Amino acid sequence: MKSESEKLNTPPLLPRRARDSSKRDYGRLLILGGCRGYTGAPSFASRAAVRAGAGLVWLGVPECIYAITAVKNDEAMPFPLPCDARGRICAEAVPEVEARLERMDCLAIGPGLGRSEGVIELVQGALAASRVPTVVDADALWALSRDMSVLENAACPAVLTPHEGEFALLGGLLNGDRVSSARRFAERFGCTLVLKGQGSVIAFPDGDYRVNPTGNPGMARGGSGDVLTGIMAAMLCQLPFREAVKAAVYVHGLAGDLAAQELGEYGMTPTDMIRLLPAALRSLTEE
Repeated sequence: MKSESEKLNTPPLLPRRARDSSKRDYGRLLILGGCRGYTGAPSFASRAAVRAGAGLVWLGVPECIYAITAVKNDEAMPFPLPCDARGRICAEAVPEVEARLERMDCLAIGPGLGRSEGVIELVQGALAASRVPTVVDADALWALSRDMSVLENAACPAVLTPHEGEFALLGGLLNGDRVSSARRFAERFGCTLVLKGQGSVIAFPDGDYRVNPTGNPGMARGGSGDVLTGIMAAMLCQLPFREAVKAAVYVHGLAGDLAAQELGEYGMTPTDMIRLLPAALRSLTEE
């Protein structure tokens, strides 16, 4: 196992793309998110995924916000899903999600989903059906917290990306030692955990971990986590699982650092982070 200094100071190195590549070599990604009043979150995730190199990105949103989402996304492919009277994806969407998952290489679920019984059923159904790496964030974490046995019984490699409040909601115990807390949770539930915050902790179910060195306080604003969800899913489409998770967290923070250098921590936005992803990725790509 690497020393603590190595865990902090070794940046990931991304492989160069083969000259004879096609879009299908870089993954088919399904993102599920959004509800009435929260149209930004799923688009932050999809745009970040495209910028981070995913080959094909589909974005499933409630049918009531489909038109807005379609205007926001040129590279990703939005599609409508059944929703309830309050504009949240409902359980009737599960069969279509299951059918689409058969053709996917990764699933990301959560950005802007909202909270309802239908959302709980959607998240439970998606996790039960998924056999590909699955990123669980935001309101999908709330839905998961209603019944953690869904996570224990899932057949997919799951990556959970909570901030400390969401971590507590999931039953995680914070005792002042974020590394120990994250590792204990990952081992208990057999998942990979990214505990966000200063020095985000990446914990794998076998006890391995990394403390991420990139990132800054300018990233502490709505939408930054959705950007991480998109980057994480894109990396999982392209790299081996463990390398993908570590690279995603590092690149997310690095894009934030570049935004802070250019604009300052007060004025930077998640859109700036997405815009600067190419520079962050280029700096880590093999010569």
